[in-house]
Amino acid sequence: MFRSLLATLILSTLALAQSPQLHTRDLLWQKMTADVTAVQQHFDGVMGITIRDLTDNREFTLNPDDIFPTASSIKLPLLVELWRQSQTGTGQKLTDLYTFRKEDVVPDSAIMENLTPGVSKVTNRDLAGMVVAVSDNSATNVLIDRVGFDNVNKMLDAQGLHKTRLRRHMMDLAAAKAGNENVSTPHEMTQLLEAVYRGKILNPQMSEDFWNLMCTKKESPLPRLLPEDLRIANKPGELDGVRTDSGLVFLKNRPYVISVMTTYAANEREASAAIAQISLIAYNYFHAVSISSDYGRKME
Repeated sequence: MFRSLLATLILSTLALAQSPQLHTRDLLWQKMTADVTAVQQHFDGVMGITIRDLTDNREFTLNPDDIFPTASSIKLPLLVELWRQSQTGTGQKLTDLYTFRKEDVVPDSAIMENLTPGVSKVTNRDLAGMVVAVSDNSATNVLIDRVGFDNVNKMLDAQGLHKTRLRRHMMDLAAAKAGNENVSTPHEMTQLLEAVYRGKILNPQMSEDFWNLMCTKKESPLPRLLPEDLRIANKPGELDGVRTDSGLVFLKNRPYVISVMTTYAANEREASAAIAQISLIAYNYFHAVSISSDYGRKME
């Protein structure tokens, strides 16, 4: 019996010696989640969070399945469906032209409102660029009409994302008051981003084109405190009492997706600051892991 116990002890010791010290990484992950939770607990409003490691599929969530108003973040699935249609040859193509009309203009349209009605022609990809760079609402509404509400929602259904719904045009306050709000959850926003990343919706060529556009630099919470040269494909959103941002961070050796959604925010500026702080906390974890061995030794 003594020999059996001794053999077991020796084998256990050898196994520990040969296995990476993943427990220390667990502790680092726990610290990250505790720090994120602290930000959420001090936030004056309601917040939902999903952070997912695309390397080992580890995930941290807080209120991940609660439904939030998306504000402009709903433009993300709209663009995914546009790229999908262009890829399959059904519906709209990225190169299809559109002639700008005066009646297209709605508030918060920094580019479209300066075009010449009846003269200015833009491609669907041009419209998408306006949507990403300045969240142009007029460009968004044109794309909604061309791509189709139903087609966007069918694409979401095909991915099992039944809580994410495109229900109204931008700046349609009557629809919003009637309860036809554009909505999603932190979990579903990250699932959509991951589905594109994993090649479940777009082929490699179309995915590359999509990510290149989505990584356009923009003023938004997720990248605010992160290195300027970091590629981040994100789409923020703003409404009264609402701030959201969801994105995929192309961190070398450790890409991840993150979605932070807030509503009932007592102070929108503080909501954006909280999202930025959570993004930084997450980045610090993933960056530390990305440059370290399994034992935590920095390898760069």
